[in-house]
Formats: sequence, structure tokens, C-alpha cells
Amino acid sequence: MKDIIIKAEELYFSYDDEKSYSLNGLSLEIQRGRKVAFMGANGAGKSTFFFCLNGIHRPAAGTLYLDGKPVEYSKKGLMDLRSKVGIVFQDPDNQLFSASVFQEISFGALNIGMGEKETEEAVRRVIETLEITPFQDKPTHSLSGGQKKQVSIADVLVMNPEVIILDEPASSLDPKHTLIVNQIVDLLSAQGITVLISTHDVNYALEWADEIVVIADGKTLMQGSPEEVFSDAALLAKTNLKKPAALELFESLTRKGILPAGLAVPRSLAQLEAYIADIETI
Repeated sequence: MKDIIIKAEELYFSYDDEKSYSLNGLSLEIQRGRKVAFMGANGAGKSTFFFCLNGIHRPAAGTLYLDGKPVEYSKKGLMDLRSKVGIVFQDPDNQLFSASVFQEISFGALNIGMGEKETEEAVRRVIETLEITPFQDKPTHSLSGGQKKQVSIADVLVMNPEVIILDEPASSLDPKHTLIVNQIVDLLSAQGITVLISTHDVNYALEWADEIVVIADGKTLMQGSPEEVFSDAALLAKTNLKKPAALELFESLTRKGILPAGLAVPRSLAQLEAYIADIETI
């Protein structure tokens, strides 16, 4: 039996008094502990859906379920929701506001009712885990973009959420901090947290995700494994998504008979390179 942690049922949301809809009947189910990449053009509805999941927006129609129960939009219901579903914004400056990093990470935990001692212990654990200790006493405004992203993730992680949402986690980061953030995302997944990200990076989505949700015009266009999504030529053409490099090269080598048919689709260039290295023994 599937353990469904999030279910969206015909969600609608409008920013302009229902003249148009950013969510236009969106429905999907997400299993607990999965790594899910959301893909689609800018304006497709990915961020709007994420904001609904965290209670920032309330759908105009439809029902959102968490752990099988409809989300309640009372003050108590929203506090419960935000203690279980944390969101890391694309731009950390929209999230960080406290004077120091330590205060910033403490704020959310204190806000949901954690005691001061419990909060301090939790903050120190998260700071150590995410390697924030060197800049824990610095003002948040003085941090680099990559450091701000680490602190934004710590803001959420300290509350022990069941679900963490990252909206374009690698946006505007240099390669070093992109790698750091990707390692943190892997750490979250290893802890059993359900991780949802939006990304335009097809290569990363192929390698990282358990499944991909493709959104277009406020609806779920397709939900499936990376292999299923990236093998659908019509879908890729409709959504302007490129085929990942590993998959494109793999299909070319298979068509030319360089690699035998029947091999599992490689999820990364490293896996494809291993296939090529083993050609003589296949």
C-alpha cells in the first residue's frame, strides 16, 4: 500500500481575481520519503503550488491533503502545517531577516512553540550538520549567496519537518556552493524527509529524482520516473525540456550498436561512462 504524504485534488489558484489561474485543476499524489523534481516553464505553476503546500497561499478551490487529512487554514492548522512542511525560497533574501545567523535559525523553532533549551540544542545540531559553524555569529546580510542558501535550509531543517520544499535550490549559485547545496539535499533525503525541488536542470533531475512532476498551465502534465519522463519526446517538445546529456548519448550509442540493447537507462554520465568502459565484457 502506498504511503501518500501529500495529495492535491483539483487545486485552483488565481492572482488576479479569477481572470486567469496559476493553478488550474492541479492534481497529484506524492509518496512519503520520495525525492521529487518539479519541472516546467517559468509561470507554469510550480512555485504557486509550493506556496499552497506551505500555507502561504490558500487554494481558491480543491483540496490539499497532508498525511491523509485536509489542510486546515485556521491559525492552529497553519502552524501545524508549517511545522511539517518547510519551504526554502529561491531568493534567500526573501526569507532571512534576523540580526545573526544563530538567531535566524532559532526563529522558526521558537515560533512553533519549541522551548528555548530544546531550540538551542536543535540549532546547534543543524549548524554542525550543515557546516554553518564558521559564520554562525555573522549578520545574515553579510553572507554570500551560497551561505544564505545554507542558512535558509537550516531555518527549515531545525523544525524537523516531514517535507522540505526547495524552489530552484541552485539558483544564482557558483559551482562550489551548488555542490554544497546538492550535498545538503542528499543529506535530507537520507534522513527520510520527503524532498521536493523545482529545477530546470534536466541532468540533475535525471540523476537525483525518484520521480518527476511536469507542470504546464497550472496542471500536472505528467508524473513518472525520470526514465519515463525524459523518454517522452512529445512531452519534451511541448514543455521545451531538453533530453539529459547521458540519455541522449546513451540512445545514440545504442542505435549505432556500440552499446547493446537492453541495458538499463543510465541516470548519469558517470554511469554511461562505466557502460562504455565495460563494452568488451558486455
